[in-house]
Amino acid sequence: MSMETQSRRSDQEQLLRVDSLDVEFEVIDGTIHALRDVSLDVSKGEIVGLAGESGSGKSTLALAVVRYLDANGWVDGGSITFQGLDLLSASKEELQSIRGKRIAHVAQNPARSLNPSMTIGAQIRETIELHQDIDGDEEATRRVQEVLTQVNLPNPELIAERYPHELSGGQQQRALLAIGLSCNPDLLILDEPTTGLDVTTQAKFLDLVDDLKSEYDAGILLITHNLGVISDIADRVNILYAGEMLESGPVEEVFASPANPYTQALLATTPEIGKNKEVKPIPGRIPELDSIPDGCIFADRCEFATEECHTTDVGMETVDAATDHSSRCLHWEDVLENPIDVPEESTTDRTPGNTILSINDLSKYYDEGGFLKNLVTDHKPVKAVNDVSLDIREGEAVGLVGESGCGKSTLGRTLLKLHDVTNGSIEYDGKDIDALSKRELNEFRSECQIIFQDPEASLNPNRTVREILERPLKLFTDLSRQDRRERAVELLDQVNLGADIIDKKPHELSGGQQQRIAIARAFAANPSLIVLDEPVSSLDVSVQASILNLLEDLCEEYNTSYLLISHDLSVIEAICDRVAVMYLGKIIETGSTTQIFEPPYHPYTRALLSSIPTLDPNDKKTRIHLEGDVPAARDPPDGCSFHTRCPQKIGEVCESDEPGLEESADGHCISCHLTDEEMSDPLDTNLDSG
Repeated sequence: MSMETQSRRSDQEQLLRVDSLDVEFEVIDGTIHALRDVSLDVSKGEIVGLAGESGSGKSTLALAVVRYLDANGWVDGGSITFQGLDLLSASKEELQSIRGKRIAHVAQNPARSLNPSMTIGAQIRETIELHQDIDGDEEATRRVQEVLTQVNLPNPELIAERYPHELSGGQQQRALLAIGLSCNPDLLILDEPTTGLDVTTQAKFLDLVDDLKSEYDAGILLITHNLGVISDIADRVNILYAGEMLESGPVEEVFASPANPYTQALLATTPEIGKNKEVKPIPGRIPELDSIPDGCIFADRCEFATEECHTTDVGMETVDAATDHSSRCLHWEDVLENPIDVPEESTTDRTPGNTILSINDLSKYYDEGGFLKNLVTDHKPVKAVNDVSLDIREGEAVGLVGESGCGKSTLGRTLLKLHDVTNGSIEYDGKDIDALSKRELNEFRSECQIIFQDPEASLNPNRTVREILERPLKLFTDLSRQDRRERAVELLDQVNLGADIIDKKPHELSGGQQQRIAIARAFAANPSLIVLDEPVSSLDVSVQASILNLLEDLCEEYNTSYLLISHDLSVIEAICDRVAVMYLGKIIETGSTTQIFEPPYHPYTRALLSSIPTLDPNDKKTRIHLEGDVPAARDPPDGCSFHTRCPQKIGEVCESDEPGLEESADGHCISCHLTDEEMSDPLDTNLDSG
């Protein structure tokens, strides 16, 4: 941060001041010290990022600010002031006048935060009528549609009449933001607002947040485990770990020269497009907070730790007074002088074998009309997967990318006979899976497994870890009871979990532990193919790095093939050999990972790549803004399916003629009317970019 920027910040009105905050929770086994000596501030017109691993206390801090702590939680020390008002001593009436009107809290999970029994418009209207003097129903309706337009939701009149379940995840997130913005708050608290969003929706959301800061001079506290998001739009960043603030300062300074080992480690765990960077998981895990160890809370996982770190209380030290950069570390000067060594990713010599799964002209349609389809001439089915062909070879990791709603998950589940095929065929090991006998089908299910996005929903809550891992062994192997027990322990070790959790149930585990159990279960019977459906999208960067390395190791150890479904291209680049790009039910580009990330590429792929935030706050790359949402799969456009949003559309040919998936000499396939030269043109000469 320059001196000019620092001076400008000092002139800004301070909205929120959290000073030396302590928060505790009473649980069955004792007391959890969730936050200890935590301080931060947010000024008007400023975006402040708050980052850290899951369990660090980020959401607890947000809930403490708005006084939404659960009944078993309380503030044990410190202060929280908002525009000079002490929130901890504020009356119930004062809090009601502030929440929603002057401070808006946008929670992490929109599906759980939105009322499923009320329309979106009714929920926004409820907040407006509670906090503002609205002159009649017409004025309230106008304001509802105005705020829906403000968050870039298409057709506000229609969206206002819809219920939450009728919206996509990205639309739900924007609707929740609309409720928060409906009263033009001074302070906006966003808790993991982009988790689960695809990269183009995330990019739109971040642009929207940045515009709100500029237009309304609002202060924004942005809570996220995605460091790229903070790098993209935040002015300052605070790094929270196990309830303690370890570093704070300007984003440019903290990310370029981190003065805390934990900040260094977080940056090293984050995959980056085109950096050929080996993600480096943080060893160990966050300590239990019912008994805080002496000394530095991060010492047990720190490469710089000395004996003194384990015994001495560590306070925040000033790194740069001019920029208000500080770090809670005894050795911050050594940390600055010795940046973490992030080696280049070692190239694997995987040589894929024969084709193990062949997808031929596959289509999966929903709502085909049943017995009425021959009577109702204008009925159109939902074409979730439309004429897709793709091969997966032995020992090969194939990535499948695209926006939410493009058909990725439907394709993955159809491959494993979780959905019936509408048209086309799927061959496994040379046999059509629809023609398999009962015995062959049972063998197919043992050979082909799936790992779902939400491990908590896919693991049986009534079974212990032992029972979960032993079930596929009992179904698909001839192992004895004793051998199954030994194999279960071996599987836990392979996914870096101890046998101490083997008799626990899923709800007793963290999200990262649950996902590791799901992976262990998938590998239990030594499958040949695994479909991984967004396996790391909801995990923090450290757990994500561990799981990505684990998946790569298991792929090599078992020679297992992967179909990795993800909207995160940096995750795809980290472990995949080949990539297929999907849009509106069709494959529009395929090639090796290197080919996909270098021009020429399909305009859609180019837009996806441009939407990925980097860890360099000074990287002002041109972002390609795709107008509108993905068209309805029930009524896809004629010609090229992407032409309604394509910034490189060349005229009537794109609107009327569907391009084929043309293969070049090196095996790179692109479905587009543009030439290779046009697809490789610099952004400023050929694209309507933002």
